[in-house]
Amino acid sequence: MKKIIILLLLGLSWQPCVDAQSENTINVEQIVTKANHMALYQGADSKGHVHMTITGKNGITRVREFSILRRNIGNQDRDQMYYTLFKRPADVRKMAFMVHKHAALTKDDDRWLYLPGLDLVKRIAASDKRTSFVGSDFLYEDISGRSPDDDIHELIETTQAHYVIKNTPKQPDSVEFMYYIAYIDKHNFMPMKMEFFKPQDRLYRRIDVVQVDGVHAEFNGHSIVYPTVTVSVAKDLENGSTTKMVFSNVAYNQGVSPRIFSERYLRRPPREAM
Repeated sequence: MKKIIILLLLGLSWQPCVDAQSENTINVEQIVTKANHMALYQGADSKGHVHMTITGKNGITRVREFSILRRNIGNQDRDQMYYTLFKRPADVRKMAFMVHKHAALTKDDDRWLYLPGLDLVKRIAASDKRTSFVGSDFLYEDISGRSPDDDIHELIETTQAHYVIKNTPKQPDSVEFMYYIAYIDKHNFMPMKMEFFKPQDRLYRRIDVVQVDGVHAEFNGHSIVYPTVTVSVAKDLENGSTTKMVFSNVAYNQGVSPRIFSERYLRRPPREAM
């Protein structure tokens, strides 16, 4: 489900919350569509600061801090643009990551990584989207999202709190997992947990939303509250590492300019990201 992550990641259209429908009337595709919206498309744009703590199996921790900007293209929950600027530690300072996300399955997302030490802009191949994001337990695809059209969705359980969805890739050779299970909050349709499985139903990776807060914003002169993921944790159950992301200073509908999302601003970070 496309960013059913980051940001599980950012939780970052224009209604603050989708009321739960009757369990007898809602179908799995409607659940997936609403969840995809809540995880990725709230507001016309958004910005925020991320503090990432990576903890290895040995207990040693590493920290990453970065700003992230997001802008929707249109209001149909389709294409988007992301810009991420790293601020610390020193070895990644001024490194920038940019995504032009394309909803059409016939067109791969465009991803760029700027390495300031080499003054090099690197294109990230579509085949690399399932690799680690700057050494963390989140993947590049977690940051920019996975399209709902990539998977076959099945409602396997309805609990008191969640819709439980099994998602099986239509092109299994393109990913390392066999399927993943998403737990969708029945009240606001926010994805709250994702579990990834390899063959023999072996759970190897999990992402949990730890905290959701309401962020106040304005849209067309009206005050809106957007449910927003502010703490999420990814765990690699094979190597024992964990990554925690804490979001702060999240803001919506800031008029983020489309000009920011160009190769020019990978080398020259825009004021909005600084």
